[in-house]
Amino acid sequence: MKKSIVAIAIAISLFSCNKAEEKATSEKTAYIDTVKLMDEYTESKDLQAKFKEKSEVMGRELQNEVKKFQDEADNFRRNAQANGQEWAQRKGAELQKKEQQLTYAQQAMSQQLQQEAAVERDSVVSKVRKYIKEYGKKNGYTYIYGTGDAATILYAKDQLDLTDKIVKELNDNYKAPAKTEEKDEAKAEEKK
Repeated sequence: MKKSIVAIAIAISLFSCNKAEEKATSEKTAYIDTVKLMDEYTESKDLQAKFKEKSEVMGRELQNEVKKFQDEADNFRRNAQANGQEWAQRKGAELQKKEQQLTYAQQAMSQQLQQEAAVERDSVVSKVRKYIKEYGKKNGYTYIYGTGDAATILYAKDQLDLTDKIVKELNDNYKAPAKTEEKDEAKAEEKK
C-alpha cells in the first residue's frame, strides 16, 4: 500500500512538472530597445527639439549680457592705469560682482531647463510605459522586457524585438502640437 501511494505521488509530481513546463513554454515574451524607442519616437524628438530651441533662445539672451561684460572688462583694462589705483580697485570689484551674477544666471538657466525637461521627459516615458503595458495585455504577452541604458536582457532572438512596431504605433498615435508660426497665422486669420 505504501509503495502504491509513493508511486502515485511521484506520478502526480511528474505530471505537474510537465504541465508547468508546458505553461512556461507557452508564455509569450518580447523585448524593446528603449534607447532606440526614445530616439525614434516623434514626441521624444519634438521634446528634444523644443528644449534645444529654448536653450538657444535663453543662451542668446545671456550671451548679450556676457558680451556687455566683456566690453566693460576690456574698457577696464584699457583705462586702469589712466584712472588710478583707487578707480581700478572699485571698478575691478564691480566687474567681479557682475561676473558672479552672470555665472549664477547661467547656472539658474541651466538648472531651470534641466528641471523643465525632466518633468516633460518623465511624462513621455510614463505615456510610453502605459502604452507598452496596454499593448502587452492586448496582444497576450506575459513579459515585455526592456534593453538599452539599463540592460536587463543580455541576449534575445531578433524575432522577439518589438521596438520598431511599438515606435511605429506610438508615432502613428502621436499628435504633434501646432508650431508657433502656425498658431500665430491661425490667430491672424481669425482676426480678419
